[in-house]
Amino acid sequence: QVQLVESGGGSVQAGGSLRLSCAASGVTISSYYIGWFRQAPGKEREGVAGIDDGGWTTYADSMKGRFTISRDNTKNTVYLQMSSLKSEDTAMYYCAADRYFRPYCNSGSCYGSYWGQGTQVTVSS
Repeated sequence: QVQLVESGGGSVQAGGSLRLSCAASGVTISSYYIGWFRQAPGKEREGVAGIDDGGWTTYADSMKGRFTISRDNTKNTVYLQMSSLKSEDTAMYYCAADRYFRPYCNSGSCYGSYWGQGTQVTVSS
């Protein structure tokens, strides 16, 4: 049984930092495409960052330079280091995994074989 469990969310002031974790079981993350996504109230889920099986990383434009995705294969865990947080980063953050393509969202629908339950990030100004 595949399970993705996010953790590390919380409340932080603007300008602060958080590190989110996505712990995987039932899959070997080094062989999967892993993505981080977020969804704010009343908004569609959007992609934040991704890492593929070769370690190549991608970021949404608004996160470049502030967020860093990484993985620890020994812990089967993917991380999202977030810094210089802004109030608009407030959202539920999810990780997703797929063996054959990079999980993505488009026009309100999201695609990927496995999704976690999310962890809440709240940034106060």
